[in-house]
Amino acid sequence: MFYALAPYWWAFVGRGVFAIVYIIIAIAWPGITVANLILLFGAYVFIDGLILTFKAIRNWQAKEDRWLLLLEGLLGTGIGLLTFIGARITIRILFSYIMAWSLATGILKIVEAIRLRKELADEWWMLMSGFVSMLLAFLLMFFFDVGTVGLAYMVVIYAIVYGIFMATLGFKLRKARNRNR
Repeated sequence: MFYALAPYWWAFVGRGVFAIVYIIIAIAWPGITVANLILLFGAYVFIDGLILTFKAIRNWQAKEDRWLLLLEGLLGTGIGLLTFIGARITIRILFSYIMAWSLATGILKIVEAIRLRKELADEWWMLMSGFVSMLLAFLLMFFFDVGTVGLAYMVVIYAIVYGIFMATLGFKLRKARNRNR
């Protein structure tokens, strides 16, 4: 798993930075609507899915556990597309897409971290990103009645934590890759 992920350390850093940029936009643009925040999140999920799909397909035979990356990538791309296509549907349904994505991504990240543990000591950053993703899904599931602004704040807080975890994991992968050369 390490050899499948290490060359793409920059993608983890990029995913983390994009999540943090999402937050900066949300804070710096106070007039932005919840619907636009969700569409921006959909753009993040879509781009993230494309990157993961690309990583999984590239050198398919050389990668162990490539199906995890491919599944996560296709899921992200699909949820991103559903968010754009469903932009006219209710905000609650769009939050359901985010909930489904974060639950599935969380489970896949935890499985990836367990498999990565064999090769990298700092896999807990990925493990924690999986737990944070699952936590977001459960918060959205159980507190769905807090209103759209409350739900949006949950997504914003998630993006901050997830962004930090992904960027840190990317730098840890880069350091380990350079050490193993």
